[in-house]
Amino acid sequence: MAEIVQQRIEDRIPALEQLERVGLFTKKEVRSIIKRVTALEYKLHRLIVNKDDFIAYIQYEINVLELVKKRRAHVHYLFKREEIEGPIIYRINSIFRRATNKWKDDVQLWLSHVAFCRKWSSKIQISKVFSSMLAIHADKPALWIMAAKSELEDRDSSESARHLFLRALRFHPNNKKVYQEYFRMELLHSEKLRKQKEDLEKAEIDLGEYEFSPEILSGKLAEVVYKDATCTIKEAELVISLLNIAAIFDFTKELQDYILQDLQNNYTEEALTWDFMAKRELDAPGAGEELQTAKGRASDISRREERCCQVYEEGIKSLNSESMWTCYVAFCWERLKRKTNVQELKEKRQERLLSVLQRAHDSSLLKEDYYKSWLQILLSSGDAEGAASVAMAATQRYSQSVSVWSLSLQTLMHLGREDMSGLFQEALTHINPKESLTLWQLQAEWSAANQSPEETEAMFKRGLMSAVAAVSMEMKERYLDWSYATGGYKKARRTFTSLQEIRPLSKDFFTRMIQIEKEQETPKMSNLRDYYERALQEFGTTDDDLWLQYIQEELEPHGQPENCGKIHWRAMKFLEGGSVERFTSKYTLMQTGHL
Repeated sequence: MAEIVQQRIEDRIPALEQLERVGLFTKKEVRSIIKRVTALEYKLHRLIVNKDDFIAYIQYEINVLELVKKRRAHVHYLFKREEIEGPIIYRINSIFRRATNKWKDDVQLWLSHVAFCRKWSSKIQISKVFSSMLAIHADKPALWIMAAKSELEDRDSSESARHLFLRALRFHPNNKKVYQEYFRMELLHSEKLRKQKEDLEKAEIDLGEYEFSPEILSGKLAEVVYKDATCTIKEAELVISLLNIAAIFDFTKELQDYILQDLQNNYTEEALTWDFMAKRELDAPGAGEELQTAKGRASDISRREERCCQVYEEGIKSLNSESMWTCYVAFCWERLKRKTNVQELKEKRQERLLSVLQRAHDSSLLKEDYYKSWLQILLSSGDAEGAASVAMAATQRYSQSVSVWSLSLQTLMHLGREDMSGLFQEALTHINPKESLTLWQLQAEWSAANQSPEETEAMFKRGLMSAVAAVSMEMKERYLDWSYATGGYKKARRTFTSLQEIRPLSKDFFTRMIQIEKEQETPKMSNLRDYYERALQEFGTTDDDLWLQYIQEELEPHGQPENCGKIHWRAMKFLEGGSVERFTSKYTLMQTGHL
Protein backbone atom coordinates (compact mmCIF):
# COMPACT_ATOMS: atom_id res chain seq x y z
CA MET A 1 0.00 0.00 0.00
CA ALA A 2 2.78 2.42 0.94
CA GLU A 3 4.53 1.82 -2.40
CA ILE A 4 1.36 2.70 -4.35
CA VAL A 5 0.82 5.88 -2.31
CA GLN A 6 4.47 6.87 -2.71
CA GLN A 7 4.31 6.29 -6.46
CA ARG A 8 1.24 8.51 -6.78
CA ILE A 9 2.87 11.27 -4.74
CA GLU A 10 5.98 11.10 -6.91
CA ASP A 11 3.83 11.36 -10.04
CA ARG A 12 2.58 14.71 -8.78
CA ILE A 13 6.01 16.23 -8.24
CA PRO A 14 6.65 17.53 -11.82
CA ALA A 15 3.37 19.47 -11.85
CA LEU A 16 4.02 20.87 -8.36
CA GLU A 17 7.54 21.92 -9.35
CA GLN A 18 6.06 23.63 -12.38
CA LEU A 19 3.64 25.53 -10.12
CA GLU A 20 6.53 26.67 -7.95
CA ARG A 21 8.76 27.54 -10.92
CA VAL A 22 6.18 29.81 -12.58
CA GLY A 23 5.42 31.54 -9.28
CA LEU A 24 1.84 30.38 -8.76
CA PHE A 25 2.67 28.56 -5.48
CA THR A 26 5.46 29.02 -2.95
CA LYS A 27 7.79 26.24 -1.79
CA LYS A 28 5.99 26.15 1.57
CA GLU A 29 2.61 25.76 -0.14
CA VAL A 30 3.93 22.90 -2.30
CA ARG A 31 5.16 21.07 0.83
CA SER A 32 1.76 21.61 2.46
CA ILE A 33 -0.02 20.16 -0.60
CA ILE A 34 2.24 17.07 -0.61
CA LYS A 35 1.62 16.52 3.11
CA ARG A 36 -2.14 16.87 2.73
CA VAL A 37 -2.52 14.64 -0.35
CA THR A 38 -0.31 11.97 1.25
CA ALA A 39 -2.73 11.76 4.18
CA LEU A 40 -5.71 11.69 1.81
CA GLU A 41 -4.14 8.95 -0.37
CA TYR A 42 -3.49 6.75 2.65
CA LYS A 43 -7.15 7.04 3.63
CA LEU A 44 -8.18 5.69 0.22
CA HIS A 45 -6.00 2.60 0.70
CA ARG A 46 -7.31 1.45 4.04
CA LEU A 47 -8.96 -1.96 4.34
CA ILE A 48 -12.35 -0.35 5.01
CA VAL A 49 -12.75 2.69 2.80
CA ASN A 50 -15.30 5.42 3.34
CA LYS A 51 -17.14 7.34 0.63
CA ASP A 52 -16.59 10.58 2.55
CA ASP A 53 -12.80 10.10 2.21
CA PHE A 54 -13.12 10.01 -1.58
CA ILE A 55 -15.35 13.08 -1.55
CA ALA A 56 -12.92 14.93 0.74
CA TYR A 57 -10.00 14.09 -1.59
CA ILE A 58 -11.95 15.23 -4.68
CA GLN A 59 -13.00 18.45 -2.96
CA TYR A 60 -9.39 19.17 -1.94
CA GLU A 61 -8.16 18.69 -5.52
CA ILE A 62 -10.95 20.93 -6.85
CA ASN A 63 -9.97 23.58 -4.29
CA VAL A 64 -6.38 23.41 -5.59
CA LEU A 65 -7.68 23.84 -9.15
CA GLU A 66 -9.74 26.87 -8.12
CA LEU A 67 -6.72 28.37 -6.36
CA VAL A 68 -4.56 27.88 -9.46
CA LYS A 69 -7.22 29.63 -11.52
CA LYS A 70 -7.31 32.62 -9.13
CA ARG A 71 -3.52 32.84 -8.97
CA ARG A 72 -3.30 32.78 -12.78
CA ALA A 73 -5.77 35.67 -12.99
CA HIS A 74 -3.87 37.58 -10.30
CA VAL A 75 -0.43 37.32 -11.93
CA HIS A 76 -1.78 37.20 -15.51
CA TYR A 77 0.00 33.92 -16.27
CA LEU A 78 -1.87 32.00 -19.00
CA PHE A 79 0.63 29.38 -20.16
CA LYS A 80 1.35 25.66 -19.55
CA ARG A 81 -2.23 24.66 -18.80
CA GLU A 82 -1.63 21.10 -19.96
CA GLU A 83 1.36 20.68 -17.62
CA ILE A 84 -0.34 22.30 -14.59
CA GLU A 85 -4.14 21.83 -14.67
CA GLY A 86 -4.05 18.73 -16.92
CA PRO A 87 -2.61 16.29 -14.32
CA ILE A 88 -4.92 17.62 -11.57
CA ILE A 89 -8.03 17.18 -13.76
CA TYR A 90 -6.88 13.69 -14.78
CA ARG A 91 -6.35 12.79 -11.12
CA ILE A 92 -9.81 14.03 -10.08
CA ASN A 93 -11.41 12.00 -12.89
CA SER A 94 -9.44 8.98 -11.71
CA ILE A 95 -10.66 9.40 -8.10
CA PHE A 96 -14.22 9.82 -9.33
CA ARG A 97 -13.92 6.59 -11.34
CA ARG A 98 -12.58 4.70 -8.32
CA ALA A 99 -15.47 6.03 -6.20
CA THR A 100 -18.20 5.26 -8.75
CA ASN A 101 -16.79 1.77 -9.31
CA LYS A 102 -17.13 1.10 -5.61
CA TRP A 103 -20.49 2.86 -5.04
CA LYS A 104 -22.21 2.20 -8.37
CA ASP A 105 -25.72 2.82 -6.98
CA ASP A 106 -24.98 6.38 -5.82
CA VAL A 107 -26.53 8.46 -8.60
CA GLN A 108 -25.55 11.71 -6.89
CA LEU A 109 -21.88 10.69 -7.05
CA TRP A 110 -22.19 10.05 -10.80
CA LEU A 111 -23.90 13.41 -11.30
CA SER A 112 -21.17 15.15 -9.30
CA HIS A 113 -18.64 13.66 -11.73
CA VAL A 114 -20.71 14.93 -14.67
CA ALA A 115 -20.87 18.41 -13.12
CA PHE A 116 -17.09 18.42 -12.65
CA CYS A 117 -16.48 17.29 -16.23
CA ARG A 118 -18.82 19.97 -17.55
CA LYS A 119 -16.84 22.66 -15.75
CA TRP A 120 -13.25 21.44 -16.04
CA SER A 121 -12.90 18.45 -18.29
CA SER A 122 -13.26 17.72 -21.99
CA LYS A 123 -16.60 17.12 -23.65
CA ILE A 124 -15.55 13.58 -24.60
CA GLN A 125 -15.05 12.80 -20.90
CA ILE A 126 -18.70 13.78 -20.16
CA SER A 127 -19.88 11.26 -22.74
CA LYS A 128 -17.74 8.55 -21.18
CA VAL A 129 -19.15 9.25 -17.72
CA PHE A 130 -22.73 9.17 -18.98
CA SER A 131 -22.03 5.97 -20.89
CA SER A 132 -20.68 4.25 -17.77
CA MET A 133 -23.55 5.57 -15.62
CA LEU A 134 -26.26 4.44 -18.05
CA ALA A 135 -24.76 0.96 -18.23
CA ILE A 136 -25.67 0.65 -14.52
CA HIS A 137 -28.68 2.97 -14.20
CA ALA A 138 -30.53 2.16 -17.42
CA ASP A 139 -33.76 1.97 -15.41
CA LYS A 140 -33.82 5.74 -14.80
CA PRO A 141 -35.40 7.68 -17.71
CA ALA A 142 -34.27 11.05 -16.33
CA LEU A 143 -30.61 10.05 -16.74
CA TRP A 144 -31.13 9.06 -20.38
CA ILE A 145 -32.74 12.45 -21.03
CA MET A 146 -29.90 14.22 -19.24
CA ALA A 147 -27.29 12.33 -21.27
CA ALA A 148 -29.05 13.12 -24.57
CA LYS A 149 -29.35 16.81 -23.68
CA SER A 150 -25.66 16.85 -22.81
CA GLU A 151 -24.79 15.45 -26.25
CA LEU A 152 -26.96 18.08 -27.91
CA GLU A 153 -25.90 21.08 -25.81
CA ASP A 154 -22.30 20.31 -24.78
CA ARG A 155 -21.10 18.43 -27.88
CA ASP A 156 -23.56 19.86 -30.40
CA SER A 157 -24.17 16.32 -31.65
CA SER A 158 -27.80 15.71 -32.52
CA GLU A 159 -26.85 12.31 -33.97
CA SER A 160 -25.51 11.10 -30.61
CA ALA A 161 -28.53 12.58 -28.80
CA ARG A 162 -30.87 10.78 -31.21
CA HIS A 163 -29.00 7.51 -30.64
CA LEU A 164 -29.36 7.90 -26.85
CA PHE A 165 -33.09 8.63 -27.09
CA LEU A 166 -33.60 5.52 -29.24
CA ARG A 167 -31.72 3.43 -26.70
CA ALA A 168 -33.77 4.98 -23.91
CA LEU A 169 -36.99 3.97 -25.68
CA ARG A 170 -35.81 0.37 -25.80
CA PHE A 171 -35.65 0.41 -22.00
CA HIS A 172 -38.67 2.71 -21.45
CA PRO A 173 -41.05 2.29 -24.39
CA ASN A 174 -44.02 3.76 -22.47
CA ASN A 175 -42.33 6.74 -20.90
CA LYS A 176 -44.03 9.98 -21.97
CA LYS A 177 -41.20 12.24 -20.82
CA VAL A 178 -38.66 10.46 -23.03
CA TYR A 179 -40.91 10.88 -26.06
CA GLN A 180 -41.51 14.55 -25.24
CA GLU A 181 -37.79 15.34 -24.96
CA TYR A 182 -36.97 13.29 -28.08
CA PHE A 183 -39.63 15.24 -29.99
CA ARG A 184 -38.23 18.54 -28.69
CA MET A 185 -34.69 17.50 -29.64
CA GLU A 186 -35.68 16.80 -33.26
CA LEU A 187 -37.36 20.20 -33.52
CA LEU A 188 -34.29 21.90 -32.03
CA HIS A 189 -32.14 20.06 -34.60
CA SER A 190 -34.40 21.30 -37.43
CA GLU A 191 -34.27 24.83 -36.05
CA LYS A 192 -30.47 24.73 -35.90
CA LEU A 193 -30.23 23.54 -39.54
CA ARG A 194 -32.66 26.25 -40.67
CA LYS A 195 -30.53 28.88 -38.98
CA GLN A 196 -27.36 27.49 -40.56
CA LYS A 197 -29.00 27.55 -44.00
CA GLU A 198 -30.18 31.12 -43.46
CA ASP A 199 -26.69 32.26 -42.39
CA LEU A 200 -25.09 30.58 -45.40
CA GLU A 201 -27.59 32.16 -47.76
CA LYS A 202 -26.92 35.59 -46.29
CA ALA A 203 -23.18 35.06 -46.72
CA GLU A 204 -23.82 33.84 -50.31
CA ILE A 205 -21.58 30.80 -49.81
CA ASP A 206 -21.73 28.15 -52.54
CA LEU A 207 -22.37 24.72 -50.99
CA GLY A 208 -21.66 22.83 -54.19
CA GLU A 209 -23.56 19.55 -54.30
CA TYR A 210 -24.55 19.67 -50.60
CA GLU A 211 -28.22 20.40 -49.98
CA PHE A 212 -30.26 20.81 -46.81
CA SER A 213 -33.05 18.23 -46.72
CA PRO A 214 -36.43 20.01 -46.97
CA GLU A 215 -38.05 17.19 -44.95
CA ILE A 216 -35.67 17.64 -42.03
CA LEU A 217 -35.95 21.43 -42.20
CA SER A 218 -39.74 21.24 -41.96
CA GLY A 219 -39.67 18.92 -38.91
CA LYS A 220 -40.48 15.59 -40.57
CA LEU A 221 -38.20 13.74 -38.13
CA ALA A 222 -40.25 15.16 -35.25
CA GLU A 223 -43.38 13.95 -37.03
CA VAL A 224 -41.89 10.43 -37.15
CA VAL A 225 -41.26 10.64 -33.40
CA TYR A 226 -44.85 11.82 -32.90
CA LYS A 227 -46.28 8.89 -34.87
CA ASP A 228 -44.14 6.39 -32.98
CA ALA A 229 -45.16 7.94 -29.63
CA THR A 230 -48.89 7.93 -30.38
CA CYS A 231 -48.77 4.35 -31.68
CA THR A 232 -47.22 3.24 -28.38
CA ILE A 233 -49.06 5.54 -25.94
CA LYS A 234 -52.62 6.31 -27.00
CA GLU A 235 -53.36 9.17 -24.59
CA ALA A 236 -54.65 12.65 -25.29
CA GLU A 237 -52.34 14.04 -22.60
CA LEU A 238 -49.26 13.00 -24.60
CA VAL A 239 -50.67 14.37 -27.87
CA ILE A 240 -51.47 17.73 -26.26
CA SER A 241 -48.03 17.96 -24.63
CA LEU A 242 -46.34 17.33 -28.01
CA LEU A 243 -48.60 19.89 -29.67
CA ASN A 244 -47.60 22.47 -27.03
CA ILE A 245 -43.91 21.72 -27.66
CA ALA A 246 -44.39 22.10 -31.43
CA ALA A 247 -46.14 25.45 -30.87
CA ILE A 248 -42.89 26.88 -29.43
CA PHE A 249 -41.24 26.71 -32.87
CA ASP A 250 -42.29 29.11 -35.62
CA PHE A 251 -41.81 26.68 -38.54
CA THR A 252 -44.13 23.90 -37.35
CA LYS A 253 -47.56 25.12 -38.50
CA GLU A 254 -47.98 22.11 -40.79
CA LEU A 255 -46.95 19.73 -38.01
CA GLN A 256 -49.27 21.45 -35.53
CA ASP A 257 -52.19 21.14 -37.94
CA TYR A 258 -51.44 17.44 -38.39
CA ILE A 259 -51.30 16.82 -34.61
CA LEU A 260 -54.46 18.86 -34.03
CA GLN A 261 -56.32 16.91 -36.70
CA ASP A 262 -55.15 13.63 -35.15
CA LEU A 263 -56.33 14.81 -31.73
CA GLN A 264 -59.79 15.71 -33.04
CA ASN A 265 -60.18 12.47 -35.00
CA ASN A 266 -58.86 9.87 -32.57
CA TYR A 267 -59.09 11.19 -29.00
CA THR A 268 -62.63 12.49 -28.60
CA GLU A 269 -63.33 9.79 -26.02
CA GLU A 270 -61.15 11.68 -23.52
CA ALA A 271 -62.35 14.74 -21.63
CA LEU A 272 -58.87 16.27 -21.85
CA THR A 273 -59.26 16.61 -25.63
CA TRP A 274 -62.49 18.59 -25.33
CA ASP A 275 -61.01 20.70 -22.53
CA PHE A 276 -57.99 21.56 -24.68
CA MET A 277 -60.08 22.33 -27.77
CA ALA A 278 -62.44 24.54 -25.75
CA LYS A 279 -59.64 26.57 -24.17
CA ARG A 280 -58.08 27.16 -27.60
CA GLU A 281 -61.09 29.37 -28.35
CA LEU A 282 -59.84 31.86 -25.77
CA ASP A 283 -56.76 32.50 -27.94
CA ALA A 284 -58.75 33.06 -31.13
CA PRO A 285 -58.22 36.53 -32.69
CA GLY A 286 -60.76 39.22 -31.74
CA ALA A 287 -62.09 42.38 -33.35
CA GLY A 288 -59.46 45.10 -33.05
CA GLU A 289 -61.86 48.07 -32.88
CA GLU A 290 -63.75 46.80 -29.85
CA LEU A 291 -60.58 46.27 -27.80
CA GLN A 292 -60.04 50.02 -27.38
CA THR A 293 -62.49 50.33 -24.44
CA ALA A 294 -63.01 48.32 -21.25
CA LYS A 295 -66.56 47.48 -22.27
CA GLY A 296 -65.39 46.40 -25.70
CA ARG A 297 -62.71 44.16 -24.23
CA ALA A 298 -65.26 42.64 -21.81
CA SER A 299 -67.62 42.01 -24.73
CA ASP A 300 -64.84 40.31 -26.69
CA ILE A 301 -63.89 38.13 -23.70
CA SER A 302 -67.55 37.22 -23.20
CA ARG A 303 -67.83 36.06 -26.83
CA ARG A 304 -64.66 33.99 -26.49
CA GLU A 305 -66.00 32.34 -23.34
CA GLU A 306 -69.29 31.61 -25.12
CA ARG A 307 -67.38 29.85 -27.89
CA CYS A 308 -65.49 27.83 -25.24
CA CYS A 309 -68.79 26.81 -23.67
CA GLN A 310 -70.15 25.73 -27.05
CA VAL A 311 -67.21 23.32 -27.40
CA TYR A 312 -67.81 22.03 -23.86
CA GLU A 313 -71.49 21.51 -24.70
CA GLU A 314 -70.50 19.44 -27.72
CA GLY A 315 -68.18 17.48 -25.45
CA ILE A 316 -71.01 16.81 -22.98
CA LYS A 317 -73.22 15.49 -25.79
CA SER A 318 -70.44 13.22 -27.00
CA LEU A 319 -68.99 12.24 -23.63
CA ASN A 320 -71.34 12.60 -20.68
CA SER A 321 -68.88 11.61 -17.91
CA GLU A 322 -67.72 12.93 -14.55
CA SER A 323 -64.34 13.94 -15.99
CA MET A 324 -66.04 15.92 -18.79
CA TRP A 325 -68.27 17.79 -16.34
CA THR A 326 -65.27 18.36 -14.07
CA CYS A 327 -63.39 20.07 -16.92
CA TYR A 328 -66.43 22.21 -17.73
CA VAL A 329 -67.01 23.26 -14.12
CA ALA A 330 -63.29 23.93 -13.58
CA PHE A 331 -63.23 26.22 -16.61
CA CYS A 332 -66.32 28.17 -15.44
CA TRP A 333 -64.92 28.45 -11.89
CA GLU A 334 -61.55 29.69 -13.15
CA ARG A 335 -63.23 32.36 -15.31
CA LEU A 336 -65.38 33.51 -12.38
CA LYS A 337 -62.30 33.96 -10.18
CA ARG A 338 -60.74 36.34 -12.72
CA LYS A 339 -61.04 39.96 -11.68
CA THR A 340 -63.13 42.32 -13.80
CA ASN A 341 -64.59 45.77 -13.29
CA VAL A 342 -67.48 45.04 -15.66
CA GLN A 343 -70.34 43.89 -13.42
CA GLU A 344 -72.32 42.47 -16.34
CA LEU A 345 -69.47 40.09 -17.26
CA LYS A 346 -69.06 39.01 -13.64
CA GLU A 347 -72.78 38.26 -13.27
CA LYS A 348 -72.82 36.34 -16.54
CA ARG A 349 -69.89 34.19 -15.40
CA GLN A 350 -71.58 33.43 -12.08
CA GLU A 351 -74.87 32.58 -13.76
CA ARG A 352 -73.07 30.27 -16.18
CA LEU A 353 -71.20 28.48 -13.37
CA LEU A 354 -74.36 27.96 -11.29
CA SER A 355 -76.14 26.55 -14.33
CA VAL A 356 -73.30 24.11 -15.10
CA LEU A 357 -73.09 23.01 -11.45
CA GLN A 358 -76.83 22.33 -11.36
CA ARG A 359 -76.77 20.35 -14.59
CA ALA A 360 -73.76 18.31 -13.44
CA HIS A 361 -75.54 17.56 -10.17
CA ASP A 362 -78.73 16.59 -11.98
CA SER A 363 -76.67 14.12 -14.02
CA SER A 364 -75.15 12.74 -10.75
CA LEU A 365 -71.70 13.52 -12.19
CA LEU A 366 -70.58 16.48 -10.04
CA LYS A 367 -67.40 15.85 -8.08
CA GLU A 368 -67.52 16.09 -4.31
CA ASP A 369 -65.07 19.02 -4.14
CA TYR A 370 -67.29 21.33 -6.19
CA TYR A 371 -70.21 21.25 -3.77
CA LYS A 372 -68.17 23.48 -1.44
CA SER A 373 -67.62 26.03 -4.24
CA TRP A 374 -71.32 25.87 -5.10
CA LEU A 375 -72.37 26.56 -1.51
CA GLN A 376 -69.88 29.44 -1.22
CA ILE A 377 -71.34 31.17 -4.27
CA LEU A 378 -74.93 30.71 -3.10
CA LEU A 379 -74.18 31.98 0.41
CA SER A 380 -72.20 34.98 -0.85
CA SER A 381 -75.08 35.91 -3.17
CA GLY A 382 -77.62 35.61 -0.31
CA ASP A 383 -79.52 32.61 -1.71
CA ALA A 384 -80.19 30.84 1.61
CA GLU A 385 -82.92 28.60 0.23
CA GLY A 386 -80.71 27.48 -2.67
CA ALA A 387 -77.77 26.84 -0.32
CA ALA A 388 -79.95 24.69 1.97
CA SER A 389 -81.23 22.73 -1.01
CA VAL A 390 -77.70 22.11 -2.34
CA ALA A 391 -76.45 21.12 1.13
CA MET A 392 -79.14 18.44 1.43
CA ALA A 393 -78.58 17.28 -2.16
CA ALA A 394 -74.85 16.91 -1.51
CA THR A 395 -75.45 14.62 1.47
CA GLN A 396 -77.71 12.41 -0.63
CA ARG A 397 -75.14 12.23 -3.46
CA TYR A 398 -72.18 11.51 -1.16
CA SER A 399 -73.91 10.05 1.88
CA GLN A 400 -70.76 8.32 3.18
CA SER A 401 -68.43 11.32 2.89
CA VAL A 402 -67.51 12.98 6.19
CA SER A 403 -66.31 16.17 4.47
CA VAL A 404 -69.61 16.57 2.58
CA TRP A 405 -71.71 15.99 5.71
CA SER A 406 -69.52 18.38 7.69
CA LEU A 407 -69.78 21.11 5.05
CA SER A 408 -73.52 20.65 4.62
CA LEU A 409 -74.23 20.61 8.35
CA GLN A 410 -72.14 23.75 8.89
CA THR A 411 -74.07 25.46 6.11
CA LEU A 412 -77.43 24.43 7.57
CA MET A 413 -76.30 25.52 11.07
CA HIS A 414 -75.34 28.90 9.62
CA LEU A 415 -78.78 29.17 8.01
CA GLY A 416 -80.53 28.31 11.29
CA ARG A 417 -82.12 25.03 10.21
CA GLU A 418 -84.46 23.70 12.93
CA ASP A 419 -84.21 19.93 12.45
CA MET A 420 -80.45 19.78 12.98
CA SER A 421 -80.64 17.13 15.69
CA GLY A 422 -82.24 14.64 13.30
CA LEU A 423 -79.74 15.50 10.57
CA PHE A 424 -76.81 14.84 12.89
CA GLN A 425 -78.29 11.44 13.78
CA GLU A 426 -78.79 10.67 10.08
CA ALA A 427 -75.22 11.66 9.29
CA LEU A 428 -73.82 9.41 12.03
CA THR A 429 -75.75 6.42 10.69
CA HIS A 430 -74.31 6.81 7.18
CA ILE A 431 -70.61 7.42 7.77
CA ASN A 432 -67.87 5.16 9.13
CA PRO A 433 -67.78 5.54 12.97
CA LYS A 434 -63.97 5.79 12.85
CA GLU A 435 -64.31 9.01 10.83
CA SER A 436 -67.16 10.52 12.86
CA LEU A 437 -65.16 12.74 15.26
CA THR A 438 -65.69 15.91 13.17
CA LEU A 439 -69.46 15.43 13.22
CA TRP A 440 -69.54 14.86 16.97
CA GLN A 441 -67.58 18.08 17.47
CA LEU A 442 -70.02 19.99 15.26
CA GLN A 443 -72.98 18.48 17.09
CA ALA A 444 -71.52 19.42 20.46
CA GLU A 445 -71.06 23.05 19.35
CA TRP A 446 -74.56 23.26 17.90
CA SER A 447 -76.25 21.56 20.82
CA ALA A 448 -74.52 23.75 23.43
CA ALA A 449 -75.68 26.86 21.57
CA ASN A 450 -79.20 25.82 20.57
CA GLN A 451 -80.57 22.98 22.73
CA SER A 452 -81.73 22.74 26.33
CA PRO A 453 -79.19 21.60 28.97
CA GLU A 454 -81.01 18.23 29.29
CA GLU A 455 -80.80 17.58 25.53
CA THR A 456 -77.14 18.63 25.40
CA GLU A 457 -76.27 16.37 28.33
CA ALA A 458 -78.04 13.46 26.64
CA MET A 459 -76.01 14.14 23.49
CA PHE A 460 -72.75 14.08 25.46
CA LYS A 461 -73.71 10.81 27.10
CA ARG A 462 -74.38 9.25 23.70
CA GLY A 463 -70.94 10.39 22.60
CA LEU A 464 -69.34 8.85 25.71
CA MET A 465 -70.71 5.46 24.68
CA SER A 466 -69.02 5.57 21.25
CA ALA A 467 -66.84 2.57 20.44
CA VAL A 468 -64.33 4.93 18.81
CA ALA A 469 -61.74 5.97 21.41
CA ALA A 470 -61.08 9.40 19.84
CA VAL A 471 -64.80 10.28 19.95
CA SER A 472 -65.27 9.08 23.51
CA MET A 473 -62.24 11.04 24.79
CA GLU A 474 -63.23 14.21 22.93
CA MET A 475 -66.76 14.04 24.32
CA LYS A 476 -65.42 13.65 27.88
CA GLU A 477 -63.32 16.80 27.50
CA ARG A 478 -66.18 18.79 25.95
CA TYR A 479 -68.66 17.48 28.54
CA LEU A 480 -66.36 18.68 31.32
CA ASP A 481 -65.95 22.11 29.69
CA TRP A 482 -69.69 22.42 29.12
CA SER A 483 -70.45 21.42 32.72
CA TYR A 484 -68.09 24.10 34.03
CA ALA A 485 -69.53 26.73 31.67
CA THR A 486 -73.16 25.99 32.51
CA GLY A 487 -73.06 24.79 36.13
CA GLY A 488 -69.83 26.12 37.58
CA TYR A 489 -67.17 24.36 39.61
CA LYS A 490 -69.46 21.98 41.51
CA LYS A 491 -71.07 20.59 38.39
CA ALA A 492 -67.68 20.23 36.69
CA ARG A 493 -66.35 18.30 39.69
CA ARG A 494 -69.41 16.00 39.69
CA THR A 495 -68.94 15.38 35.96
CA PHE A 496 -65.25 14.64 36.45
CA THR A 497 -65.94 12.24 39.30
CA SER A 498 -68.54 10.36 37.24
CA LEU A 499 -66.24 10.05 34.21
CA GLN A 500 -62.78 9.48 35.67
CA GLU A 501 -63.19 5.71 35.80
CA ILE A 502 -64.71 5.31 32.35
CA ARG A 503 -62.00 4.45 29.84
CA PRO A 504 -60.62 5.48 27.41
CA LEU A 505 -59.24 8.61 29.04
CA SER A 506 -57.04 11.39 27.71
CA LYS A 507 -54.41 13.45 29.48
CA ASP A 508 -56.25 16.65 28.44
CA PHE A 509 -59.29 15.50 30.44
CA PHE A 510 -57.25 15.53 33.66
CA THR A 511 -55.24 18.68 32.89
CA ARG A 512 -58.48 20.54 32.15
CA MET A 513 -59.86 19.58 35.58
CA ILE A 514 -56.59 20.67 37.19
CA GLN A 515 -56.89 24.00 35.38
CA ILE A 516 -60.50 24.41 36.56
CA GLU A 517 -59.42 23.78 40.17
CA LYS A 518 -56.62 26.34 39.91
CA GLU A 519 -59.04 28.94 38.52
CA GLN A 520 -60.94 28.96 41.84
CA GLU A 521 -60.30 31.67 44.40
CA THR A 522 -58.91 29.17 46.93
CA PRO A 523 -57.81 26.02 45.05
CA LYS A 524 -57.56 22.93 47.27
CA MET A 525 -54.23 21.18 47.11
CA SER A 526 -55.84 17.92 48.22
CA ASN A 527 -58.09 17.99 45.15
CA LEU A 528 -55.16 18.80 42.86
CA ARG A 529 -53.22 15.84 44.32
CA ASP A 530 -56.22 13.59 43.64
CA TYR A 531 -56.36 14.71 40.01
CA TYR A 532 -52.62 14.26 39.50
CA GLU A 533 -52.63 10.85 41.18
CA ARG A 534 -55.54 9.68 39.03
CA ALA A 535 -53.82 10.96 35.87
CA LEU A 536 -50.58 9.21 36.85
CA GLN A 537 -52.45 5.93 37.22
CA GLU A 538 -53.25 6.20 33.50
CA PHE A 539 -50.14 7.88 32.07
CA GLY A 540 -47.45 7.61 34.74
CA THR A 541 -45.32 5.05 32.89
CA THR A 542 -44.77 7.14 29.76
CA ASP A 543 -45.53 10.81 30.44
CA ASP A 544 -42.51 12.45 32.11
CA ASP A 545 -44.03 15.94 31.78
CA LEU A 546 -46.94 14.96 34.02
CA TRP A 547 -44.56 14.04 36.86
CA LEU A 548 -42.70 17.33 36.43
CA GLN A 549 -45.98 19.29 36.53
CA TYR A 550 -46.89 17.47 39.76
CA ILE A 551 -43.52 18.41 41.29
CA GLN A 552 -43.91 22.04 40.19
CA GLU A 553 -47.38 22.10 41.73
CA GLU A 554 -45.95 21.07 45.09
CA LEU A 555 -43.37 23.86 44.82
CA GLU A 556 -46.17 26.45 44.56
CA PRO A 557 -47.18 28.42 47.71
CA HIS A 558 -50.24 26.18 48.22
CA GLY A 559 -48.13 22.98 47.96
CA GLN A 560 -45.70 21.13 50.20
CA PRO A 561 -42.12 21.16 48.79
CA GLU A 562 -41.10 18.27 51.07
CA ASN A 563 -43.26 15.97 48.91
CA CYS A 564 -41.09 16.58 45.84
CA GLY A 565 -38.49 14.00 46.81
CA LYS A 566 -41.14 11.26 47.12
CA ILE A 567 -42.70 12.20 43.78
CA HIS A 568 -39.25 12.12 42.16
CA TRP A 569 -38.53 8.67 43.60
CA ARG A 570 -41.88 7.37 42.37
CA ALA A 571 -41.31 8.86 38.91
CA MET A 572 -37.94 7.11 38.59
CA LYS A 573 -39.62 3.87 39.62
CA PHE A 574 -42.67 4.08 37.34
CA LEU A 575 -41.31 5.67 34.13
CA GLU A 576 -40.13 3.32 31.40
CA GLY A 577 -37.68 3.45 28.49
CA GLY A 578 -36.51 6.84 27.23
CA SER A 579 -38.97 8.66 29.50
CA VAL A 580 -36.58 8.14 32.46
CA GLU A 581 -33.70 9.94 30.74
CA ARG A 582 -35.94 12.81 29.60
CA PHE A 583 -37.37 13.17 33.10
CA THR A 584 -33.90 13.24 34.66
CA SER A 585 -32.66 15.92 32.24
CA LYS A 586 -35.73 18.13 32.70
CA TYR A 587 -35.71 17.69 36.48
CA THR A 588 -32.08 18.83 36.60
CA LEU A 589 -32.91 21.89 34.48
CA MET A 590 -35.87 22.64 36.76
CA GLN A 591 -33.67 22.49 39.87
CA THR A 592 -31.16 24.89 38.34
CA GLY A 593 -33.91 27.31 37.32
CA HIS A 594 -33.60 26.75 33.57
CA LEU A 595 -37.05 25.20 33.13
